[in-house]
Amino acid sequence: MTALSDHAVPQNPGWLHRSEAWLDSKGKGAWIAAMVLGFIFFWPIGLAFLAYMIWSKRMFSKSCSRRSSWNSHMSAMKPSGNSAFDAYKADTLARLEREQKDFEAFLHRLREAKDKAEFDEFMDERARDNRDDADDENKPV
Repeated sequence: MTALSDHAVPQNPGWLHRSEAWLDSKGKGAWIAAMVLGFIFFWPIGLAFLAYMIWSKRMFSKSCSRRSSWNSHMSAMKPSGNSAFDAYKADTLARLEREQKDFEAFLHRLREAKDKAEFDEFMDERARDNRDDADDENKPV
C-alpha cells in the first residue's frame, strides 16, 4: 500500500471518496492535472485542490504508484529457482540486448547516411551556385 492510499475505505464510499481513490490510482500527475484544470476553469477549485494536496501530503510525498510497478519489474531479474527457465530467460535477455545493440547501430548508420546525403546535396547546391555566379560574371553586359 502506498502513502497515498493509507487511509481506510468506508463501507459505502461517496463520489468524493471514489474520485479521490481514482486520482490516487493514477498517481501524482493526475492530482496535478486536476489542480491545473481547476485553476483554468474556476480558480477557487484549483486553489482548493492545491490546499488539499498540501494538507494531505500528496504534493510532497516520496512514494508514487509507479515506483511499486518498477519494483515488480526489477523482481523479474531475480532467479526463479527453475534452472531451465532461468537459462531460457538469460538467453532471451542476451538475445534482446544483441538485437537492441544491432538496432541502435542500424539507426546510427541510417543517421550517418542521411547526414551524408544532406551534406552532399548542400555541397552540390553550393557548387551549382558558384558555377552560376561564375557564369554570370563571365557574361558580357
